[in-house]
Amino acid sequence: MKQVTAAVVALLMSFIPTGILAETKSAEGARVFFVGLTDGARVSSPVTVTFGLVGMSVAPAGMEKQNSGHHHLLIDRPPFGEGPDGAAELRRPLPFDAQHLHFAGGHTEAQIDLLPGRHSLQLVLGDTDHYPHDPPILSDVIEIIVE
Repeated sequence: MKQVTAAVVALLMSFIPTGILAETKSAEGARVFFVGLTDGARVSSPVTVTFGLVGMSVAPAGMEKQNSGHHHLLIDRPPFGEGPDGAAELRRPLPFDAQHLHFAGGHTEAQIDLLPGRHSLQLVLGDTDHYPHDPPILSDVIEIIVE
């Protein structure tokens, strides 16, 4: 039975596109951060969010370039990689939804419409296929107040 199972797994793996299971290594010392937006800042909507990155470069999604990635902005969710699904989250592509904004074109700044109130923000650098790097390149979580 083990041989049949191994053969089935091998067959299924042959249908997975190259790179899906690969881990993109991050450059040592690389970090991502918010430029000009600090924890506790009082802002108005739309909020200008500028993404800072040192130790790596920005490249659009789909462009394979060593030591590069593109920005993802996480809004109003637990810190990336934490919580009950945290370990799994580190090994799959970032979702596309209202809490996970993708800047796949290589953007380094965005205007974000947010409702009045408190909002948490975090940046995550993703590789060409939207996977977090290994180890992940994450900003601190900041909280802003939209007035």
